[in-house]
Amino acid sequence: MKLTGSHCLFLISTILGLSSAESPNDDAPCIARSPTTGLFFDLNAISLFPPEMKDGKKVLKEARDDSWHAKGHDYPANFTLNICAPVIENVTNVVGVDSSRWKNVSAYYERDEKVYSIGEQASEPFFRGRKLVLNYTNGSPCPDDLNMASTNASTRRKSTIMSFLCDRDAPASVATPSFVGSMDSCTYFFEVRSSAACGGIAVDPQAGGLGPGGVFGVIMLIAVAVYLIGGCAYQRTVMHQRGWRQCPNFSLWAGFFDFVKVSIFALIPCWSRRSFRHGHSASHASRESNGGLPSSRVD
Repeated sequence: MKLTGSHCLFLISTILGLSSAESPNDDAPCIARSPTTGLFFDLNAISLFPPEMKDGKKVLKEARDDSWHAKGHDYPANFTLNICAPVIENVTNVVGVDSSRWKNVSAYYERDEKVYSIGEQASEPFFRGRKLVLNYTNGSPCPDDLNMASTNASTRRKSTIMSFLCDRDAPASVATPSFVGSMDSCTYFFEVRSSAACGGIAVDPQAGGLGPGGVFGVIMLIAVAVYLIGGCAYQRTVMHQRGWRQCPNFSLWAGFFDFVKVSIFALIPCWSRRSFRHGHSASHASRESNGGLPSSRVD
């Protein structure tokens, strides 16, 4: 049989079709997909929520009861923030923010016994180039506009930019935010190190994506396809083989199949002889039970 070009194209298209499973939903909260590598980044592992309580005690002892913290260093305040969720702390009396929005504060700092919001909850991380970024906006009014907050609807408000960096040595559910700086006490920049920012192949059960076993199977199929197509091309163009002999390692596979064929044919006669002996023994025993003589007619 000749392996034509159409056969090769059909084999490649079949393998590629197996690997084109639907990807997880890009609109899922706190998940982003890299446009350059195609990897998925799930930040839900470092998103904190109030610990579940039972009889006044935490159900999980290791559950955190406070948000992530970052030192201000030369900035005259330290920061408290959460990822894709409001802070765990009960924040009240936030400067320039309506009381109905206090529960949405995702980052803040305290200074001179006052609480300043630097952004409300957002759960849509995105990529700016190769950088995974999450923005919080609509915080407390910026210093220059603080006095105009009650009269001017276009007042500038504090915001936060977080850039996530991969840290493979960090535990899966741990984030380490670091304050980088603020030029005008209006926009605050942080770097967050976490293993969640390293990316991976995410699997969404509703999307029918491939699991680890499926990915391994696709890799094996691609390897076999490369072996067959490359070997056939070499045998056909370089060695000028035709028919089955253009298959890679034809002699090896032919010897293997001959061995299997001989083994099967060797087992069939043995099985036939055993069946024949069993039938012959049963017939002989039947004749002996009848006395070995034909029955005579009774006159």
